[in-house]
Amino acid sequence: MKFLFLLSPLLTNFAYSIVNLEMNDEPLVIDVDELVRQRLPRYYRFIPRWLTRWLERIIHQRELNEILQRMCGKDGVGAAHEALDYLDITTEVEHADRIPAEGRFIFVSNHPLGGLDGLSLIAFLGGRYKGAIRFLVNDLLMAVKPLQPVFLPVNKYGRQSRGRAAEIEAEYQGQKQMITFPAGLCSRMGKNGEIHDLQWQKFVVMHAIRSQRDIVPMYFDGENSRFFYRMARWRKRLGMKFNLEMILLPGEMFKSRGKRFRVVVGKPIAWQSLDASHPMEEAQRLADICYALKPENENKKI
Repeated sequence: MKFLFLLSPLLTNFAYSIVNLEMNDEPLVIDVDELVRQRLPRYYRFIPRWLTRWLERIIHQRELNEILQRMCGKDGVGAAHEALDYLDITTEVEHADRIPAEGRFIFVSNHPLGGLDGLSLIAFLGGRYKGAIRFLVNDLLMAVKPLQPVFLPVNKYGRQSRGRAAEIEAEYQGQKQMITFPAGLCSRMGKNGEIHDLQWQKFVVMHAIRSQRDIVPMYFDGENSRFFYRMARWRKRLGMKFNLEMILLPGEMFKSRGKRFRVVVGKPIAWQSLDASHPMEEAQRLADICYALKPENENKKI
């Protein structure tokens, strides 16, 4: 246990290095050893090569580079399709008829996987609306250049700049369909063993009211491995504030190769029905509506 406390600062720096990807333009390439050398120049000579090789295996560097090469030259929705095709992922959407053909909406969903769920929603909704979508994401993901046309970055590890906030507001006032995971981080395991989102944030309520957009709830049926959730739980127990388990997310994505996921669409929620004076409570209500769509709850009134 003491060893983990001593090692945690170094692993945290490694995780920051891996997440803050810098990729070449032609082709896109991830090089963990080079990233660590750039991000930790003072410590690089003391880091054994076996450790960076281990990190390369953990994040599936070779497979990620194969996906990035396939995505190269594709933009937005096309890039998402390339990644899903490589992984042989299919998504079955139930009650797709509930998605309006016209209008301006915010599509909200639980966030169970941390990657494939986002790609699947980009591919499906992007096809539905001919690429006229914007997905609110952690600004670190802007490094994945082929997906930049559909990404709308949010600074999750610092204060939001006025320019960035204005850009987000302008997009919500625009004509493209907005997609978001209101929980921000992907789902975690609760004390009862149930996999569930963290607290949904109030921004989705406030944006819906200000932009006068109805909300379309969606439930994405999927889970990561138990190892991922145990890692997250132990990281929290050990007092490590940084989301270290994110280095496992590429591995979780490749574990899902060949799977079929289900997405259940709910009925649109009128923005006029949202209570601006209690945005956190309203965000929780939206989360409850989303989870009521869960397949085993299909006998309930939705």
